[in-house]
Amino acid sequence: MIPNRFKHGYGPNSELFQQAFDNGTKLIVTVDNGISGMEQVDFANSLGMDVIISDHHDIGDQLPNALAVVHPRHPEGNYPFGELAGVGVAFKMAHALYEEIPDHLIELTAIGTVADLVPLHGENRLFVKEGLAALIDSPSPAISALCEVAGIKQQDITEETIGFMFGPRINAIGRLQDADPAVQMFLTEDPTEARSLASGLDVLNKERQAIVKQISEEAMQQVEQRYPNGVPRVIVVAQEGWNPGVVGIVASKLTEKFYRPSIVLSLNPETGKAKGSARSIEGFHLYNELAKNRDILPHFGGHPMAAGMTLEASVVDDLRERLNKQAETSLSEEDLLPVIEIDIPLRLDEIDITAIESMRLLAPFGMGFAKPKFYLEGVKVASIRKIGAAQNHLKMELTQHVGSLDAVGFGLGPIGDELTPDVKIDVIGDLQINEWNGRKKPQLMVEDVRTDQWQLFDIRGIRQVSRWSKLIPQENQVFLAFNEDTPALFQSFLSQSICTVAQLDNVPGNKDHLVLLDLPESEEQLAAVLAKLKPKRIYAHFHAKDSQYFEQIPTREQFKWLFAFIKKRGSFDFNKHCDELAKHKGWRRESIFFMLQVFFELGFVTLNNGITEIAQSPSKQDLSEAPIYKKREQQIALEQKLLYASYKDLKEWFDAKVSAKEEEIWI
Repeated sequence: MIPNRFKHGYGPNSELFQQAFDNGTKLIVTVDNGISGMEQVDFANSLGMDVIISDHHDIGDQLPNALAVVHPRHPEGNYPFGELAGVGVAFKMAHALYEEIPDHLIELTAIGTVADLVPLHGENRLFVKEGLAALIDSPSPAISALCEVAGIKQQDITEETIGFMFGPRINAIGRLQDADPAVQMFLTEDPTEARSLASGLDVLNKERQAIVKQISEEAMQQVEQRYPNGVPRVIVVAQEGWNPGVVGIVASKLTEKFYRPSIVLSLNPETGKAKGSARSIEGFHLYNELAKNRDILPHFGGHPMAAGMTLEASVVDDLRERLNKQAETSLSEEDLLPVIEIDIPLRLDEIDITAIESMRLLAPFGMGFAKPKFYLEGVKVASIRKIGAAQNHLKMELTQHVGSLDAVGFGLGPIGDELTPDVKIDVIGDLQINEWNGRKKPQLMVEDVRTDQWQLFDIRGIRQVSRWSKLIPQENQVFLAFNEDTPALFQSFLSQSICTVAQLDNVPGNKDHLVLLDLPESEEQLAAVLAKLKPKRIYAHFHAKDSQYFEQIPTREQFKWLFAFIKKRGSFDFNKHCDELAKHKGWRRESIFFMLQVFFELGFVTLNNGITEIAQSPSKQDLSEAPIYKKREQQIALEQKLLYASYKDLKEWFDAKVSAKEEEIWI
């Protein structure tokens, strides 16, 4: 009998015990549950049934009044290995009953041990190592069917196959409905039936993924709305309609994102109950902390890092408040900072196929015996792009000196918007071998990325503000306008306020993110801004309302012709004859007006209501001495340097203005 978690909960159930009794059952053996079923075991005893409990979950203050309790950490026992999974305890019982090692069960024991996320050392390691060898050669129709729906070859089964392909499919059905079809898949000897059942599990797994995605988004939104100024030490979220079968996965996602102990509860308005799961972090023993609240938490069980529970919906707020008070003493600020331990720092030129292949000799890897984490420092991002249908994965080419390495980061797509070409990064990940068309190449599966370098993000020419504004982090940023007219052009598209240069004195320095909306008046003005704000990221938009770069400055021949033309006519009415002249010469109206302004500023002509006449005895001066001519020259040079320069040239200009580069440090 596989209890239905929606009807019967996670552990022993009196209703099921009654059904078993009515069917003539005299003995009940629990597997992977029962250690906290005090009332249920007493009920079974009252019916005259014997109960044998096999479990590995944390033991409470007292043991159930069962005929026998089989547990690797039994307070009256001395078993040498206390980290068995529930399936491992069941295997040991089977061993005792058979009076010999039940080799035919080792495959299932390996699957259950990996999927239950217990430490892979001691007996667990032996179970998985022997079980993997058996799975590769297994005649079981279930194993063949699972490989088929997962799209892998049976001879390629590893612990990762179990953890990421078999486990989720087997687990999905119990999270959504009765788990019996999964049991039947392993029991059947008919390959056709096994394939049909495995296909059903695959469909349900996809459904489970969609449900998890929706609930995760709602839970994340609830956290952000409830805690706008920062999440507390313990996260507790609850909502009606959440599928109680998948809330444990959602809790894992919350813990991964916020690095806090997280509890996700499904509220049932009909029963007034809240049912859910919890995941924790190092330093917060979940079972022990929950046990301090037995007065409002009558039903719970689990481990230091995970737990399940049922409680009255009316006390959820009370539980949230209590756990956070408890966490104030048990979790320091340092405990709330996720730490990744580095196993092997290395240079890119030290990576080769032989070394990576030799590491498989250390397998299986898993909880308590993780794959080595490799650390590459100061590698350059030669190329970067987001991949996948949802653009949620990352593909990079990393270089260092003369070598290169492909790197893939699953779920790290957003980082693609946070790294610029040629930036140097530190990266942590797992080295694997990518084989394609018979060719083997090393590949880094990225876990995390860090850079201390300042970065320049080129958003010039992207007119749709929505395309780049969402890339700007919300915290510690400033949107800066040099021209007083610029804020009016952008403010309706931005939720953030826009600062003008005139207001810059009121802005504190050391801004992480600086968005340059338009062009400065001069290089010196921009350099002064950079010196004050010291940004780590610069987003260059450089909107130019009246760009002069392509207009350029009229040639001296054009100036000469226009002056001679006015002198010959005696006068020129700009308002009446400018368009006619522009058409005749193929000039722009603005160019003619600019030349007349230069003449006027140099005293070559007089201007009166648009009528231009040659001045009496004009002094000899170079055209470049006119203020408007100088301003146009400066504007064109500035646009060439900032607006129309290549990314490489623009980056070099900023490099010269931003603080000196840090020295490269090689291990």
